[in-house]
Amino acid sequence: MEANGSPAQSSTASSSRISTIKSPYLQGQSPAASNKDLTTRDFELNTLVPEPVTTSPTRLSWISRTRRSFAAKSPRVYAWVRKTVLYARGPRPKVDLPPPIPLLDIDIVTSNKRIVIPIESTLIKATRRLTSPWLFAILAAAYIVGFAFFSRSQSFLTPPSSFISCTATYWLANNGCGQDGSACGPFDNSSFDFRCPAQCSNVILQNPRTIGNEQIAFKPLVVGGGDSNHTYRGDSFICAAAVQAGVISDKRGGCGTLQLSGNFTDFIPFVSHGLTSLGFPTVFPVSFNFSDSTSLTHCSDLRDAALAFNILVTCALFILLRPKPIVLYWCLVCIGFWHVALFSQPQGPPPKLDVAFGSFLPVLFIAYAFWRLAFRFVLPAFSNAPLESCILYLSGFWVGVLNNLTFDKLPLSRLTASDINKRNGAVATLVVLIIVVAICAINQVRVIRKTGWLPHYVGWYIAGGLVTMLLALLPGLELRLHHYIIPMVLLPGTAFPTRLSAIYQGLLLGLFLNGTAAFGFDSILQTPEELRQDAPLGSDLPVFATNSTTFNTTIPFSDQIIFWEPLVEGWDGFALLVDDVQRYAGDALNFSLASLDSTLPHFFRLAYTSDGNTGDFTKAATLWPNGTWVNPQPGPS
Repeated sequence: MEANGSPAQSSTASSSRISTIKSPYLQGQSPAASNKDLTTRDFELNTLVPEPVTTSPTRLSWISRTRRSFAAKSPRVYAWVRKTVLYARGPRPKVDLPPPIPLLDIDIVTSNKRIVIPIESTLIKATRRLTSPWLFAILAAAYIVGFAFFSRSQSFLTPPSSFISCTATYWLANNGCGQDGSACGPFDNSSFDFRCPAQCSNVILQNPRTIGNEQIAFKPLVVGGGDSNHTYRGDSFICAAAVQAGVISDKRGGCGTLQLSGNFTDFIPFVSHGLTSLGFPTVFPVSFNFSDSTSLTHCSDLRDAALAFNILVTCALFILLRPKPIVLYWCLVCIGFWHVALFSQPQGPPPKLDVAFGSFLPVLFIAYAFWRLAFRFVLPAFSNAPLESCILYLSGFWVGVLNNLTFDKLPLSRLTASDINKRNGAVATLVVLIIVVAICAINQVRVIRKTGWLPHYVGWYIAGGLVTMLLALLPGLELRLHHYIIPMVLLPGTAFPTRLSAIYQGLLLGLFLNGTAAFGFDSILQTPEELRQDAPLGSDLPVFATNSTTFNTTIPFSDQIIFWEPLVEGWDGFALLVDDVQRYAGDALNFSLASLDSTLPHFFRLAYTSDGNTGDFTKAATLWPNGTWVNPQPGPS
């Protein structure tokens, strides 16, 4: 204590330091009390002011050391990199973009006068009474009831057993109907009433299908129909054939009666109602035609009327009723989802309500994430521009919801290497899409940088890209970006109040609702077999020993025999299609033509089998009535 001086000296020193402070605590006290208090406070002050401490220099982090070293070695490059990083980082502190000024509130100043046309402001004032929450609640309840009755008229007044899909057919591809087609009988003397949905002419084969010695792809499968009775081969799409025959309308669907006719020879190609059928010049065991009358009622597809109704409702929500932005957002989610699930692209005729409700709950959770991440920053910014926001949001929204009529028309159905290479125009379409997306992304990056949020978004997208890359590397699985996944990736980057962001949000929300309502939540990873669908397996192909050189035309047709090469390792038998019907299955190396009609052409396709599983069939070898044998083209059929 002596080293610090006596208490009296300490008190005097403390008194001189504190006397300049106008403390209410010291006012009105006696000198003795003051001295005592000062002595006490001197102790407190001494304990609060520590002795000076000599510290060693702080060791720099490796990032700082690397930066300083780089700056010392390459000052010009370092300056350029630093300037680029600071530019990409954007302003600090971060800034918010101002709400867009309504374009339709026109205010033009010329040299002589000022022109003011407040369209948006006038509309808001004129429709203010319509924005009552009570009116909205009443109209929302009326919409739900009306939409339910609309859906009932669309799908639930016709017997469920009469509905068929656009790809319904009586015959399966290749040997799917078994030996002599026995698994697909009966072949004649039966009929049934059916109802087809609208727009079946848009439903096409995604992989090549062999008919005789021809292949068809990316068109509806329709064979025949050119005779007076409009007779079609049994593997034709029933609804597309009915459209071509004029029994139903492609725009509104319809009902008809189908009559099976059994064996039929020489299916004549036909062009009508925008559809072109293939010909088949030989015999086939099952055929059908249509009757003009049917016992079914309520057959018209109402999807166009429902679309017009829902477009008007969504326009009224934006322009007239103008609920709170979050309420408006949830209206779009519900209307878009149920329009797809019940009208434009239901998961089977009639709509499967249990499946739709199973998808609806997770859709609501994901939609809430969309609101939190993106929509709450943009949709409220257009509250003073109802007309403009209606155009911006709904133009993209309905394009996405009606994906089956918009993007599905492009010659690119799936972003897989096989799909890109097998269809004409797919590569060009992909290049154009990449360019458009790149331009939009660059512009959006520019907007995000102006706010200072670019590093945040870049970090999250890099993390997501790394996770996606790891998923793509999993063995035995392939990455499949369904169109409901793309909005989940891109929507967070639209959380900035610009007009383009509004268009992007409407489009991406519509795509998400279409994907989930029409197909459910398909996995982002799928096996090659799932992606292959009915495309060739890539298996071994047998070889015909009979060819154009070895076929002996001097032998009577009834004695003719065709031969093929022996089995290769891994296979235990053969399957032979004659005129697209399996006529032989076994391990023999030949087939007699005695049962065939010598006056007709015949088409032969051969495949290996193993434990009942069939490999790829060859392309067709053709035997014409004049005895000409045409060798099959290389590759599978």
